[in-house]
Amino acid sequence: MPRPEDWPSWAGAAGYWWPARPTGWQPPAVLLDFLQAGPPPVFIGFGSMAPGEGDRLSELVAAAVRRAGVRAVVQAGWADLAGRGDDVLTIGDVPHDWLLPRTAAAVHHAGAGTTAAALRAGVPAVPVPVMADQPFWASRLCALGVAPRSLPFAELTADALGDAVTACLSDPSHRHRATRLARAIATEDGAAPLLAWIDAHASR
Repeated sequence: MPRPEDWPSWAGAAGYWWPARPTGWQPPAVLLDFLQAGPPPVFIGFGSMAPGEGDRLSELVAAAVRRAGVRAVVQAGWADLAGRGDDVLTIGDVPHDWLLPRTAAAVHHAGAGTTAAALRAGVPAVPVPVMADQPFWASRLCALGVAPRSLPFAELTADALGDAVTACLSDPSHRHRATRLARAIATEDGAAPLLAWIDAHASR
């Protein structure tokens, strides 16, 4: 996105800063087996959103997955989601830079970090914003052409989610645009401007 025009002159913009993958991390065997057992699944996770709503959301997600006719990897998160059905696998924390490139699309809460990880992976999205900056990032995903629509959490139903996943996967332009954006992001060195600023000011 462009640098906002109302920022003060001393405020700059940079590319993404990526977290390091945990040293020695290896994917769980059950996850590897699931990924290899069929076509790429849809990732579904709401991060730290909706704690205490696990039962309701798990039923909703299961019905949406059936409606869309897809396989899914569901990240438990703070809501404590649970996968239900033969084509659904529940996981805990897994590095997004490893998992998301192996998926067909990402359903997420449009937090800044998850939004960035999905763009980096080159996968289309179904944003389900809950609060704070999430509606902004959801709107950016739609404007960039990598998401068919924003589906606010307050309006989330199994039918709406299933239809949004179908729309995301059935239009190849979402995947093509996401792939192009991922290539552009790969050329960024988001930490470089910060390091340059530190170097310039450390000697003062």
